Amino acid sequence: MDYAGIIIPFAGGLGMFIYGMQIMAQGLENVAGSRMKTILEALTKNKFFGVLLGAFITAVIQSSSATTVMVVGFVNAGIMDLAQAMGVIMGANIGTTVTGWLVSSVEWARFLSPANLAPIAIMIGVVVMLTGRRRSAKDISGIIIGFGLLFVGITTMSSAVSPLQESEGFRNIFVVLGDNPFFGIVAGAVVTAVIQSSSASVGILQSLAAAGLVPFNAAVYIIMGQNIGTCVTALMSSIGAKKAAKTAAIMHLLFNIIGTVIFSVAAILFFKAANPEMGEGMITQTQISTVHTIFNIGTTVILFPVSDWIIKLARMIQREEEVKSDESRLLLDDRMLETPGIALQSVAREVCRMGNIVNRTMEKAKNVMFTQSPQTILDIREEENTADRLCRGITDYLIRLSALSINQKEHEQVAGLLQIVSDIERVSDYCENISEYAQALKEYKTGFSDAGAAQMKEMIQVCADSYAYAIKALEDRSRETAGKVVEEESRADELEIQLRSDHMKRLADRQCNTDAGIVYLDALVGLERISDHARNIAEEIMKWG
Repeated sequence: MDYAGIIIPFAGGLGMFIYGMQIMAQGLENVAGSRMKTILEALTKNKFFGVLLGAFITAVIQSSSATTVMVVGFVNAGIMDLAQAMGVIMGANIGTTVTGWLVSSVEWARFLSPANLAPIAIMIGVVVMLTGRRRSAKDISGIIIGFGLLFVGITTMSSAVSPLQESEGFRNIFVVLGDNPFFGIVAGAVVTAVIQSSSASVGILQSLAAAGLVPFNAAVYIIMGQNIGTCVTALMSSIGAKKAAKTAAIMHLLFNIIGTVIFSVAAILFFKAANPEMGEGMITQTQISTVHTIFNIGTTVILFPVSDWIIKLARMIQREEEVKSDESRLLLDDRMLETPGIALQSVAREVCRMGNIVNRTMEKAKNVMFTQSPQTILDIREEENTADRLCRGITDYLIRLSALSINQKEHEQVAGLLQIVSDIERVSDYCENISEYAQALKEYKTGFSDAGAAQMKEMIQVCADSYAYAIKALEDRSRETAGKVVEEESRADELEIQLRSDHMKRLADRQCNTDAGIVYLDALVGLERISDHARNIAEEIMKWG
């Protein structure tokens, strides 16, 4: 038998299948971008909602491995807790069955015959890609072309392995896998772990089934093993992550192992005692999709009520000491870049977190020139260093995000967030400058006049309010709150002119110390710049609509 003539076309078909699945998933993700970006806002501790969420994400990105890797990233970034992660993981197993049903549709929907549909789909997709001018047209063409390539790949794999029908040795391999559940489970797990995709692994099994090579019992055990093999990606992804993220990866593994044990026992009893003839019969592509779906939905239904126990067991297994919380640690994860729409939402949250840290610094700066507290001066400088580190990290992340496949609106939001991060960092710099002015006053052993101090407090409050409104507008995406920033900034401009004039009169009347007077003027400039940066943030938010 010409094994080279089997392996080479099979490998090529597998490559087309995986590539088609990826570009179809990318197109679906881009089309669903607006929904994907609202997902994080909708997350709650309701695990049932998490199941639906996990199923939806996986159906869109066509990979339960990618979904669970994102879950590990969310947990690592502190965006998602373990209860939420458990629900999404369970849903991911359900969502991954979509690809199998697409493949098996050639049996239950004859009009979807790959011989007829795949070339037409690819041609239509190419025409849309070449003639469409909008980004949405490119995304739709990717979905259609990917759909066609997926079918071409599965057809090529099926055709390549059809000569193996005559190979008694190859057929005996599947007989052994059916007779020995352990071997079947291991085979499914190993293949899935190697190619890093349970959807592709199921596709391979379906191509073998189309050639009449796979007994029913062997397919059942292999499918169960595939669900264990898909956990390898998340486990590898959790290497180097903190304790909670590793626990999430272990939860995924435990969930699939427990489900496999339950259904393996049921399958053994059924095939050995109840219906041996069915186990020895050849399985079809549609039956593979049915078994895959029943297994994943059944596992979720059975284990959903005891999911908290799975979380506790995962925590017992993962006993690594937690690293002390560090506010300057960037709560973003490269795993989230697998889904740019969700990554954009996550980085927006991180920008808000940075903005709130600087808002806290601003609160300290409001009184430091009057108290001249050494500890407050030190705290402001430490928080400014934190803001600098976050600014560098967020900027680098946004630059990498902008290089991914995102639509024009998302590109505009990335550019807006880059500008906002820069404005927040500049506010932090001015807060540090205010602490330096306090240090100078302390060294000069002087302070402002009563009238000057009262006016300075008013100016600081107005500028602090403008920045606080800006961060609130950013968190709520509120144009109304952004409008308040513009009002406060205009007030700060007018106040700065008035206070400068009043201060010059006091200097002329020798009511102020010269050294304190210089600090006063410098502080006015810095505070007015804070309100300017707050207005910049507000104007960016207004552009988002």
